[in-house]
Amino acid sequence: MAPGSPRVTDAQVRGAVGSLLRGGVLLAASVVLAGGVLYLARHGAARADYSVFRGEPLDLRGLAGTLQDVVALRGRGIVQLGVLLLIATPVARVALTAVAFAFERDRTYVLVALLVLALLLKSLTG
Repeated sequence: MAPGSPRVTDAQVRGAVGSLLRGGVLLAASVVLAGGVLYLARHGAARADYSVFRGEPLDLRGLAGTLQDVVALRGRGIVQLGVLLLIATPVARVALTAVAFAFERDRTYVLVALLVLALLLKSLTG
């Protein structure tokens, strides 16, 4: 590193990663809770019919449909967004560690983190 440039310490990286994970889980839980309350407020009195299996609705099988449901304030879409946020939290952690390794100029770990990130993204989108 150049003299006078800021140095990222391991403790700072651990703190940032911990804050990211805590914040991501709390945000996801809050979104799921809000969606669940909204869903129950609208559909809580409806009788459940378990005699026929019904899979996930088509609008909740993709990001675009989920976002449309969120904009329309549908409870199931908001819950689905919370689940997506929960899944995105560890992916963001890997991205953050890749950036931290880049600041440390540790090319080997940057490459490993980027490989892990690519595999995660491929498995989520594939």
